[in-house]
Amino acid sequence: MDHRATTLPMPPGWPARIRAVDSGLLTPAVPRPAATVVLLRDGADGPEAYLLRRRTSMAFAAGMYAYPGGGVDPRDAEVEPGWAGPSPEEWARRLGVDARTARAVVCAAVRETFEEAGVLLAGPDAHSVAAPRDWTAERAALEAHELSLAEFLRDHGLVLRSDLLGGWARWITPEFEERRYDTWFFVAALPAGQRAALEVGEADRVAWLTPVEAVRGYHEGRFGMLPPTVTVLRELSPVRTAAEALAAAAGRTLEPVLGRAEVRGDRMTVRWPGYDELTIDGEFPESS
Repeated sequence: MDHRATTLPMPPGWPARIRAVDSGLLTPAVPRPAATVVLLRDGADGPEAYLLRRRTSMAFAAGMYAYPGGGVDPRDAEVEPGWAGPSPEEWARRLGVDARTARAVVCAAVRETFEEAGVLLAGPDAHSVAAPRDWTAERAALEAHELSLAEFLRDHGLVLRSDLLGGWARWITPEFEERRYDTWFFVAALPAGQRAALEVGEADRVAWLTPVEAVRGYHEGRFGMLPPTVTVLRELSPVRTAAEALAAAAGRTLEPVLGRAEVRGDRMTVRWPGYDELTIDGEFPESS
């Protein structure tokens, strides 16, 4: 795998915010719980990941390639959906949180995958998935917060299939970022018979890419990605099938990864412990 250090410049807003946090002039925002899903399908050259290029108008990660995902909706924790697969208590042990939070995070993962990709990780029972159909109205209602995932599943006689998800990683946005998320990354295989959306409201491009192809594009400057996105793709590069990725997820540790910045005069360095290839540093005079 290609683990070269990044040659991309430090994002424009980082130096000023890093200095503000370092000097105590800026209090870091509290990370918001979130979930994202690496949706995989088997292709001729191995598994392909579903990636969305976020519109440049987006407040967070504008122009970057990302997986379907987003913040936990309060109703993800307040309303219990029909459930199949590992219980919230089992997920709590896996994710390192309490059962209520675990249920909310898993619900967010399923809901965001449905909202953004149109892929529904749910079915009429514990052994099947929902048949393909036009869910446009329901997806719009979920996105507008007019409907909770639990209500949607109940209305259509479906249960959430938590067994279709595999916990892969947990990343926390660095303290100097304006918007911060405590994000759990999951992997999932595209269910048989379902198709992922080719047009997504928050994205101006949709692409199915092998992890190797996506990482290569990142290093060539063709695909902008945040550190967690490209790291997960690197980690998935040896996997030969979507099913193998799910099996590999069971052995992953989900210790949170938090990038930290160091300031030494005009020099700034951002490091992610255990991921030296992501290190970004340079000279940034305070007056500039």
